[in-house]
Amino acid sequence: MPPRHRTTLLAGLSLGTAMAMMAVAACSSAVQGPDSRTVQSAEAPFAWFNAAAAPAGWRTMELPDGTGVLSVPSDAAPAESDPGSVSATVSSPTGELRIYLNATPRQGSESLDNWNAFRLDHLADENSWPPTKIAERSGMAFHGGTGSCVEDSYMTHVANNRYREIACLVAGSEGSSVLIVAAPADSWPLYSPVLEQAVNAYRAG
Repeated sequence: MPPRHRTTLLAGLSLGTAMAMMAVAACSSAVQGPDSRTVQSAEAPFAWFNAAAAPAGWRTMELPDGTGVLSVPSDAAPAESDPGSVSATVSSPTGELRIYLNATPRQGSESLDNWNAFRLDHLADENSWPPTKIAERSGMAFHGGTGSCVEDSYMTHVANNRYREIACLVAGSEGSSVLIVAAPADSWPLYSPVLEQAVNAYRAG
């Protein structure tokens, strides 16, 4: 399971459509390597980002403290999360994780200015290998707030599973919250369009 943020499917898209998008997404994806901390994409960082309403049929999960609202696909199921956080997953019929989505109130010294380094340092402390940074961007105009985001890949300490994620700190009028969307790295081209929709739809409180 991807790590939750501690100081630590396809609504609007059929599975067939998502698979057809796989080749297109792979063309613009960054190449990953366990020995490199940064891998640059040919596109501008987060060029796809555009705050927008969630696709029809998606559900919302609001943080209890009012700092953020997470939108999740219709086939996502609520998942165990830390107190005060919300999480959802999409799994295969055999129980394999396809998509992980999480929102958590800001809990430590993370800020819009230090977020990208903060997240990578946290992943390095928690997992087996240093994370690979793929892209980062600050000054992103989310619904109701401003965010800084980093895209990275990492290998878990348990079972050496490799995941790829987009992690954002989003500041709004009620405070700051952390958004994490992730998928197994080898299936990222398949599910990244849905994860990007979740980022676009995130609302600050």
